[in-house]
Amino acid sequence: MTRVIHTGDTHVGYQQYHSPERRADFRRAFDAVVDDAIEAGVDAVVHAGDLFHDRRPELPDLMGVLSALRRLDDADIPFLAVVGNHEATRTGEWLDLFEGTGLATRLDETPTVVGDTAFYGLDWVPEARRPDLDYEFADHEAEYAALVSHGLFTPFEFGEWDSETVLSEASVEFDAMLLGDNHKPDTAEVSGTWVTYCGSTERASASEEEARGYNLVTFDGEVDIRRRSLDTRPFAFVSVDLAEGEGVERVREQVRQHDLTDAVCIVEITGEGEPVTPAAVEEAGAEEGALLVRVTDRREIEDAAEIGVSFADPDEAVTDRVADLGLSSAARDIDETVRESKVSDSNVRDEVKNRVTELLGEEPAAFDRADDGEGENPSAEGPADEDETAGSDEPTAADAAAATATTDASGAASESEPDPDGDGQGTMEEYL
Repeated sequence: MTRVIHTGDTHVGYQQYHSPERRADFRRAFDAVVDDAIEAGVDAVVHAGDLFHDRRPELPDLMGVLSALRRLDDADIPFLAVVGNHEATRTGEWLDLFEGTGLATRLDETPTVVGDTAFYGLDWVPEARRPDLDYEFADHEAEYAALVSHGLFTPFEFGEWDSETVLSEASVEFDAMLLGDNHKPDTAEVSGTWVTYCGSTERASASEEEARGYNLVTFDGEVDIRRRSLDTRPFAFVSVDLAEGEGVERVREQVRQHDLTDAVCIVEITGEGEPVTPAAVEEAGAEEGALLVRVTDRREIEDAAEIGVSFADPDEAVTDRVADLGLSSAARDIDETVRESKVSDSNVRDEVKNRVTELLGEEPAAFDRADDGEGENPSAEGPADEDETAGSDEPTAADAAAATATTDASGAASESEPDPDGDGQGTMEEYL
């Protein structure tokens, strides 16, 4: 028998809503998984990607993860992992560093046997590169085999990577696919193999209302997958439909009906009522002890949709707008580099130039324009996966137009909330 914790999408380092407290919450959720692993005495912790939210994690987040991995090591519990799209780079991964210190194992096409189960890994792969995959894995002599991977697989919501193809073309017969990337936990049987998402360990977006957690997977005669919840920061979801003549006092009244002690309060307003000032709603939430309050007035969003701008949350507005533009993967990569860069202003231009040079040399197809309307899983909160398209190997005029559109989207966000992080970062227009 082999019993493991299957987790993923921990997104350590994500400063959600620009809140340091929320950033700490993501670290605490990962620590809680480690605590449960040690208490339960599992045979391994299997991480299905996006350990970090950013490919350039900051020192406190690195130190926090290292401390957790040391505790697992002290308990003789191996940490097996693959690389997700949020942390993938073309030079080296933090997971390689952890492996070099003996605190982690990066799963690949060769088996890592724990108990009577062989674990294999398939890192996140851009969509344009997937047709070249051969799904060749080394043989094993274990009783069971599991493939750990990161991506949006069918038959689940947002799926565009065919799990049935992976299973049928793989040189090894797998008893389970343990997946990350989709933040919604879900399980299905595909061609006689259990395929399961563990979900995220913290709410990375307001759409993730259900409790967060991980999977406890047992290989013993059959594959047994059980859901375990984590005690994370409470979220209160307040929906108010304003009738004609109703306004902010009605919203404040609804907010006060919830227990908001140390909670994140998400308020959504619809209806025909009067305009509502978010500050007045936030004040009501603060009076009830909320950590923070986010107000989304759907009526304003519908009006702003004519010009493609939402003022509810600048980060989400830009992410949604970029996903809708049909940009090439290169344009999306550059957009992410500018908007999420942690380097100084003077170095951002060089970083963008280096990224373009790398893409031209290693992946010219990345400059092909994506099909309009294709975007990423809304729960992923990161750059969309690369799209497989036909086109020239050189940047096109359409790509230049797409880059301009991305600049416009970033500019719209800075008008809504200029430099929300206070780090002096500007828009693409300033750097390119």
